[in-house]
Formats: sequence, C-alpha cells, structure tokens
Amino acid sequence: MDLSKIEKLIAFVGRSNVTELEVTEKGTTVRIFRDGGRDRPVTEAESSSGTADTGELEGAAVEVNEKAGMVTAPVFGVLHVSPAPGDPPFVSVGDDVIEGQTLFIIEAMKVFNKITAPHAGKITRLTDVNGSEVEVGDMLAEIA
Repeated sequence: MDLSKIEKLIAFVGRSNVTELEVTEKGTTVRIFRDGGRDRPVTEAESSSGTADTGELEGAAVEVNEKAGMVTAPVFGVLHVSPAPGDPPFVSVGDDVIEGQTLFIIEAMKVFNKITAPHAGKITRLTDVNGSEVEVGDMLAEIA
C-alpha cells in the first residue's frame, strides 16, 4: 500500500466519527485507531493468514501471542485487576471468559483503558501485578 493512500486514510479517520479503520490490500494490513480524539500510531504489517492478531476495546489494542494465547499490555500504565479498590478481580485463574470480557484496566495518563479477552477460553495464567506499572508487551494473562 502506498504512502499517499495511507495518508488519505489517516485524514479520513481524523475528520470523521470513525474510531477504528482496518484496510487490507495485497497482503498488507493497515490499522488506524483514534482514541478519545487523539490519533494513535499507524501500524503496517504483513498479513499472511488474513486474520487479525489483535483485539481492541476503547482504543486499547490488545496484543495476542497466537501460539500461547498470551494477552500482553498494549500501553504503559498502572494495571488494575478489579474495577475499584476492595472489589473482587475481573477474572481469576480457572475462569472461563468470553470474547470481549474485561480482564483488566490499565490507567495511562488519567485514561482508563479496558483490556478485554480477544477470544473465548479459560484463564490459565495471570500476572501478579496489581496497582503497579506495566510496560508495553508485559504478559498479563494467558487464555487457553
């Protein structure tokens, strides 16, 4: 995909109410996300299988390691495993989850990003971090 086409797509997302746009052309996929009025970086990746390898909710792209089913942090921030202090965690090891179910919240720059299950399955492993900082790519959960 040529640069001028990508620039046109970015301009379209910027002036419209669209919050996410994905375009695939000749094996190349471009995803553009807009998060609360802020443009997010554009990523371009080769797609050999034609299937998406990320899930997304409320502007937070959830990285998924397809082989292991690992969910990793999409942004740097403070990880919260429950909706409020003292509340039970969103999920525990052994829980069955459905696609789109909230697993965590990452607070980044006063914005609370819901991290959701990219697919249905059973939680086999969870991070022991709560209330501390996580970095992009840190393992948060494994879903089998």
